Amino acid sequence: MSGPTLPANSSETVDQASWGAVVALSLCASTLVASEFMPVSLLTPIATDLHLTEGQAGQAIAVSGIFAVLTSLFISAATPKFDRRTVLLLLTVLMLVSGLIVAFAPNYAVLMSGRALVGMVIGGFWSLSAATVMRLVPAKDVPRGLAIINGGNALATTVAAPLGSFLGQYIGWRGAFFCVVPIAAVTFVWLYLSLPAMPNRTKASAFAVFRVLRKPLVPVGMAAAALFFLGQFALFTYLRPFLETITRVDVSTLSVLLLVMGVSGLVGTTFIGRILEKRLSAALIAMPLMMAVLALALIALGSSLGAVAGLLALWGLIGTAAPVGWWSWVSKALPDDAEAGGGLMVAVVQLAITGGAAFGGVLFDHAGYQSTFTFSALMLVACAVAAFVAARGSTAQSAVQPASRSIQHGQA
Repeated sequence: MSGPTLPANSSETVDQASWGAVVALSLCASTLVASEFMPVSLLTPIATDLHLTEGQAGQAIAVSGIFAVLTSLFISAATPKFDRRTVLLLLTVLMLVSGLIVAFAPNYAVLMSGRALVGMVIGGFWSLSAATVMRLVPAKDVPRGLAIINGGNALATTVAAPLGSFLGQYIGWRGAFFCVVPIAAVTFVWLYLSLPAMPNRTKASAFAVFRVLRKPLVPVGMAAAALFFLGQFALFTYLRPFLETITRVDVSTLSVLLLVMGVSGLVGTTFIGRILEKRLSAALIAMPLMMAVLALALIALGSSLGAVAGLLALWGLIGTAAPVGWWSWVSKALPDDAEAGGGLMVAVVQLAITGGAAFGGVLFDHAGYQSTFTFSALMLVACAVAAFVAARGSTAQSAVQPASRSIQHGQA
């Protein structure tokens, strides 16, 4: 699949086709995120239709996470001779196929196979997204390009759960998942027309992404990110059964609550950048602590609709914005290894989402929602502790480096 020739990455203005490709990538990102998290608002009808427990249905998120992890770690090594344009187009086709498989799944095994495919697309797309933007636009415009893609992510996070609940009410959970198919088709055509040829210029080994772990404080930071997403999705995945059985809301009210949480998340994503510019470390410590308090408050106030609505709005405000903080940390901690660091971060995030959905489901089925939400709170507190350790280490490292340079200068 050949495309238009990509202009050199310079300070010159990039043509409309390149920015069109960035917007198409944003559409791809929003469709992927919607596909990934739509089961959250459809757990009950999926479980009923396929004769599963809510915990088993929640594994639809877990299995996509497993395959996202594997793909993010090894896609560069597995496709060394493939043009990146071709790889992105093939991933878009897989997204379309996965939507068809899930929508028409007759049983649990077929449902899981469709979710495995979407996991492969998630891992591949996010691993290549930053490097692709860097080749589409001039260096000075890379932050803007990444912001556009993350805007698609935030939009999908905002609408996926309430839209899935709304569509499921009128056209069923299968119809809701089928909606991915035409959007994926439009995305494929848009990418086909706008993406230029992007021959692979790197020679990545199967374990290249792990080399960044040798750098100081990177392992601690990655562990903190893992704990954050583990805690977040242990709770988030099982919101619908909690709201239906404890808060006792109907489907319409459920959709409104999820929309409130989503809109709050969009607001948080809009303003988090200003905070991160000045207080990145403090934000990475404070956000999981606040979410831990919210998780425990949901246990205490779960029967009050008004209280739950307010708590979920705060959860969305903080939880949707927090991932932006972790990607900002990657760019600061690994400025010269952004692609490898990005691939590792994708694997860490997806593995954590998988663990949160899986272990949270086991707890939910066997010990009730209180144990799931308490586990979420504990993981978020552990994230804050790890983020504090990373921040202290970074501060100490920053203080040592100028002193070291002064000594070297004096010796010279």
